[in-house]
Amino acid sequence: MSASLKSLLSLIALALATIFTVVNGQYSCQTQIVNGKPFPSLIEVTTEELATGLESGQFTSVDLVTAYIARINEVNATLNVVTEINPDALSIAAELDAERANGTVRGPLHGLPILIKGNIGTLDKMNTTAGSFALLGATLPRDSGVAAKLRAAGAIILGKTNLSQWANFRSDNSTNGWSAYGGQTYAAYYYHQDPSGSSSGSGVGASIGLALAALGTETSGSILSPSEVNNLVGIKPTVGLTSRALVVPISQRQDTVGPMARTVKDAAYLLQAIAGKDPNDNYTSAIPFETLPDYVGACNFSGLMGKRIGIPRNVIYQEKGDGPVLAAFEAAITVIQKAGATVIDNLNITAYALDQYFNGNASGIVLDADFVSDLPGEFLSKLVKNPNNVHNLEDVRNFTQHFKQEDYPDRDTAVWDQSLTLGFNNTDPRFWAAYQINLQTAGPQGILGLIANHSLDALILPTDFAPGLPALVGTPAVTVPMGFYPSNTTVIMNQRGDLVETGPNIPFGISFIGTAFSEASLISYAYAFEQRTMVRNQVQPFIVPNTELSNVVGM
Repeated sequence: MSASLKSLLSLIALALATIFTVVNGQYSCQTQIVNGKPFPSLIEVTTEELATGLESGQFTSVDLVTAYIARINEVNATLNVVTEINPDALSIAAELDAERANGTVRGPLHGLPILIKGNIGTLDKMNTTAGSFALLGATLPRDSGVAAKLRAAGAIILGKTNLSQWANFRSDNSTNGWSAYGGQTYAAYYYHQDPSGSSSGSGVGASIGLALAALGTETSGSILSPSEVNNLVGIKPTVGLTSRALVVPISQRQDTVGPMARTVKDAAYLLQAIAGKDPNDNYTSAIPFETLPDYVGACNFSGLMGKRIGIPRNVIYQEKGDGPVLAAFEAAITVIQKAGATVIDNLNITAYALDQYFNGNASGIVLDADFVSDLPGEFLSKLVKNPNNVHNLEDVRNFTQHFKQEDYPDRDTAVWDQSLTLGFNNTDPRFWAAYQINLQTAGPQGILGLIANHSLDALILPTDFAPGLPALVGTPAVTVPMGFYPSNTTVIMNQRGDLVETGPNIPFGISFIGTAFSEASLISYAYAFEQRTMVRNQVQPFIVPNTELSNVVGM
């Protein structure tokens, strides 16, 4: 055993002895009864349970905010999940409590605290940094589209979560969940667990009940992957179903904002609130319905009955440590079949698509060229206050390379270097050619071709292998907990040797993948699978906060 692994194991033992414990496989913070009334555990509570408690007067939104802030403060020094708590959260909660008392309830999220990723813009006392000091102190002209919809739905934006800096679009040698502004986020199922990214803090925060749920963003994997390793449901929406206006961008063709929650239905409630058209994001004009589907109503136990589900086997490849994931996936296929679906196995994307997917450079060109255009065009140029005078990618790179806390050159700027070396942006014909390759790779010759040619309702993949192809064409996917690595799993570290990528009890998921704007169908399949497996509660985090509603009600 190496010295570094011995040190890691000793730290695990120390961590397990702290007050943030799971005792005999059960949370130390169990549901408590006060004055004869049971209070729900905040690590398990659902949207509907919180709404019922608020409506009955058992607790208030002020109580909820107070409890969640206490929970954040308990674990944040250890896990670095939340970069900023909204200083107005308690006053907003009080206003929403008053509305409820007067008979006004805006919807099912009324008075419920939600965390949002640190690249989602808000016009309030919080910063929108994307994890960088370059944006610290910058102000926006208004809320982002999704933040505005959250507020209109009555949700309380409790705080901003840490993320992989610039949504994992800066360095070739950094770590998931690290940002200069927020430090290193850790997941809660193993000591120093890699939280994945880039929606790292959103994943960890939702997983251990630092809020009801969270918003993340995805360009390629940044909702699905952290949802998977944090034992969550994550919905990566169709590009254009949710507004990206005043969200720090990477690529207008791939960026999307979506929910990360502990249950399919909770994720559906959050998607219902944030989806819809926004005049500040022209991609939302492609939404094909005037009235949104009922995403919550799509949560149907019989959702898989009679459906045709395909498996594109040639995009699954075994990496070191993936044995338990692949075994669990085979078991999941049986569950899906028993739920009434027909599974069409051993499908393959074309040889051309497979080669482009694994070996081509078109996807990189699209992201590089979009970023050079979209960062200034969709965000920096819209800032009302820009204290560090960053107006384009060159300015941001220069700031990063000369500001000590940005940890350059230990964490490089290789991704930006490549973007700037490309020599053109997304108005160039060479960009369009690369984008067409993407559309072919994941479209007719890829996952969309399989769905059309075999009359499928959806595809399934282990979430490890799910994000890349839907990202290229902007189509949706939903990940659901599928299992955990066994307790005797050999620890595998990340490339820097400071995070555990694979290890005992780390969760993994299964993804349902569909065509554009098929979220309601995917939610129904995901819910049917979730309700038959209930994997989430089979293994508990090793670190959880202790504060519960019962500790704050009546204080």
